[in-house]
Amino acid sequence: MNPRRKSRLKVVVSILFGVAVAAGLTLYALSQNIDLFYTPSEIVNGKNDDPNQKPEVGQRIRVGGMVVEDTVKRDEKTLKVEFDVNDVGPSITIEYEGILPDLFREGQGIVAQGVLIEPTRLRATEVLAKHDENYMPPELGDKLKQKHNKMGVSESDLKGESERDRAEIEETLKTLQGVSK
Repeated sequence: MNPRRKSRLKVVVSILFGVAVAAGLTLYALSQNIDLFYTPSEIVNGKNDDPNQKPEVGQRIRVGGMVVEDTVKRDEKTLKVEFDVNDVGPSITIEYEGILPDLFREGQGIVAQGVLIEPTRLRATEVLAKHDENYMPPELGDKLKQKHNKMGVSESDLKGESERDRAEIEETLKTLQGVSK
């Protein structure tokens, strides 16, 4: 092979090698920043109840669910907060250090992003509260409808429009009308 072709071949091979290394490093960096979304049931049982699809300890994930009543524990001296989150199944514990959103409260939906430090414990770096009372992740909404419809709970009950509530409101209105006359 003549020397001119050898030098061109070396340049082309080195450029291809450089592009391959750059692409590999880019893909590796992107894979480290992927945050997969899970519900608490999927963390405990695996996606689609497949134990092989559970997140691993040390993995960055996002978890969405409802804050369980009477589980919020605040450290008096720091901004550390610990609370449980569930959907329709088991709960997981989330620990967070920082200022929680204004809409954060027990019984409300949240999404927490962080690292799984134990099979059912997440150290959150960010906690987001839902912005209105009708928002719910589609997967969670479908699961809640399936479970609650089996239990005899209607769609209006899930929205807070139960017959008992309507009856109480009508009774209160009648009482108020009687007082105002």
